[in-house]
Amino acid sequence: MKKISAGILLFKREKDSIFYFLVHPGGPFWKNKDAGAWSIPKGEIMQNESLLERAKIEFFEETGKMVEGDFIELEPITQKGGKKVFAWALEKDIQTLGLHSNTIIINWPPGSGKTMEIPEVDRWEWFPSGEAKQKINPAQAGFIVQLEKLI
Repeated sequence: MKKISAGILLFKREKDSIFYFLVHPGGPFWKNKDAGAWSIPKGEIMQNESLLERAKIEFFEETGKMVEGDFIELEPITQKGGKKVFAWALEKDIQTLGLHSNTIIINWPPGSGKTMEIPEVDRWEWFPSGEAKQKINPAQAGFIVQLEKLI
C-alpha cells in the first residue's frame, strides 16, 4: 500500500508578497541538502484517522505550536517516491524563534545496525514565494501554485 501523509502549508502576506513556512528535516542524511529538501510540516496518517487532524498533530510535533483557523483544503499531490500528500493552507504568522521538534530514532549509518536519535525537523523558516518553490520538495511546490491561484 502506498504511503499517505497530511500536512499544513502556513502562509502570510506582507505588503505585496506571500511568504511560506517550511521545515527542514533533521539528521545526517539531510544535513547538507537545501534546494528541494524543505517541506510543509507533515506526517503519515494512521488507518481511519482524520487527515486534517493528523496534519494538525504533525504541525505540533514538528514545531511545538498548535494551529487553528480557517483551513483551505488543497488538491493532494504525489511525491516522486509514490507518497500521496494531502495538505491544507492556513494564513497565520508564527515566530520561528523558540520552535522545537520531536525526535525520532534512525538507523545510522544505514545497514550498520547502529541507531541514533535526531530531531525530526532541524530548521524552520519563512520564504518568499519564488524561493519557497525552489526550497520545497518539487512535488509539494504544487501546493504553493494551487494556493496562489486561489488567493
